[in-house]
Amino acid sequence: MKPRPTFRGVVLRNAPRPGTPRPVAAAPPASVAAARVRVGRETAGRAGKGVSVITGLPLDPAALEELATRLKKLCGAGGAVRDGANEIQGEHRDRLVVELCKLGYAARRSGG
Repeated sequence: MKPRPTFRGVVLRNAPRPGTPRPVAAAPPASVAAARVRVGRETAGRAGKGVSVITGLPLDPAALEELATRLKKLCGAGGAVRDGANEIQGEHRDRLVVELCKLGYAARRSGG
């Protein structure tokens, strides 16, 4: 299928065609809403570099890795999963809280 051009000649490769149904994200389980998800900032042991740390996610390790990949792409930063917590490099707390709330988690900022 050829990519469709827009009115200014820009080609949209991944844009859905008008009238096609959009994929619906899977709703998190009921226990997810009760989880205390906190998004904080830490610098300890990182030579003063700050990372945004997401704790309290009730997910298995495979799902935690998948969520970490999605959040790293959203923020355009690196990161890792350590000790059941997602670490995203840089100060992205506000953006992460908004995205986690969209996914159905009751996320809040922690710290100052």
